[in-house]
Amino acid sequence: MLSERKNSHVTIIGAGLAGCEAAWQLARSGVRVALYEMRPGKMTPAHKTGLFAELVCSNSLRAENVENAVGLLKKEMSRFDSLIMRAAAHARVPAGGALAVDREEFPRYVTEVLGDSRFVDIIREEAVDFSAFDGPVIVAAGPLMSDALAGAARALLGEEYLYFYDAAAPLLFYDSIDKDKVFRASRYGKGGGDYLNCPLTREEYLAFRRALVGAELARREDFAEKPPFFEGCVPIEELAARGEDTMRYGPLKPVGLPDPGTGETPYAVVQLRQDNAAATAYNMVGFQTRLKWPEQKRVFSLIPGLEKAEFLRYGVMHRNTFINSPKLLTSFFCLRKNPRLFFAGQVTGVEGYVESAASGLVCGLNAGRAARGLDFAAFPAETALGALANYISNPAANDFQPMNINFGLFPPLSEKVRGRKNRNSQIAARALQTLARFCAAEGF
Repeated sequence: MLSERKNSHVTIIGAGLAGCEAAWQLARSGVRVALYEMRPGKMTPAHKTGLFAELVCSNSLRAENVENAVGLLKKEMSRFDSLIMRAAAHARVPAGGALAVDREEFPRYVTEVLGDSRFVDIIREEAVDFSAFDGPVIVAAGPLMSDALAGAARALLGEEYLYFYDAAAPLLFYDSIDKDKVFRASRYGKGGGDYLNCPLTREEYLAFRRALVGAELARREDFAEKPPFFEGCVPIEELAARGEDTMRYGPLKPVGLPDPGTGETPYAVVQLRQDNAAATAYNMVGFQTRLKWPEQKRVFSLIPGLEKAEFLRYGVMHRNTFINSPKLLTSFFCLRKNPRLFFAGQVTGVEGYVESAASGLVCGLNAGRAARGLDFAAFPAETALGALANYISNPAANDFQPMNINFGLFPPLSEKVRGRKNRNSQIAARALQTLARFCAAEGF
């Protein structure tokens, strides 16, 4: 079966956010793509459907404004008519200053757009033999790649994999939330009443923390006794164990959320974010967890307003895989020793939906150039796309860990600017100006 597809200009393995964005960038430049996806014939521990670009954790693509690095990254991706940004605009749901999407409509849109493209051949089977394909190959199978593909990659790369553990937060039925005990508001009033907020008194917070710290954890053979969590996605029970106020400086932060009923700021707040366009499901923001399911029901029911909450989905935890990219990859996301083989998505060590899609965008653009006999295009370090590419390819990096885009990855400004907001604004302005010049020079 694989030999029948050798005539495609570029092969992509995996139809997650990175693989889909890469396929779209190739298709819009007129390069033919063979897109392999093993789901639904063979599923992963986290996916539920066979749809492309399925969101397995949160439904949020995070901040939108360009004074936030991920907002700048979105802006840059939109310059290339990003499919993931298109889908997000199509499927967005209210989320204050963040970009959140309907969990079902978002992947459906991506699947339909690529399915309708005359440049994309979709093959619903597992692909593991990199040598079976001519031309550029993009491995975008995600951090939950199959054992067979992981084994083939390990043999090819000659490097051991690194691991970290990721988790997803529970989803609740809206109708099961006690509306008399929660209030609608967005932090600092951004976006109006887009979030449901469960206020806790000091006594309620301390009782909740005690129950959380003492709750029973789910056990799996592939979990280490003390697994290395990604710091941007630490389970709520781990945060609780780190200190009495850790959650109050994290996901339960009450700052900017005065209760309109009392005019006072609660001691702590649990936020619930709309998860679908119909507003029938809400996500517990920051509540990634590895508690056993009965324990989730018992402990989370201590939160005011959630006493009788019904779970659409309990929180789950799974192992994610990423490669030692700085030793293996260039800033084009291709192998140093084999430039026709690219890696994209979380397997490269970029963390987050938007960052994964961004890596697919860079791979798609450069694989397309390779297919057309052109030189690769290096995104400037002053841009968000370039800063992310440089992070995963810096050979001097020690103890490489997954990373979200942040302004610390950008070169400093030539002059000192007072105030973080002003500084970030100037970095963003410089990035967009630099990107415009880069696109004009490279013909994008």
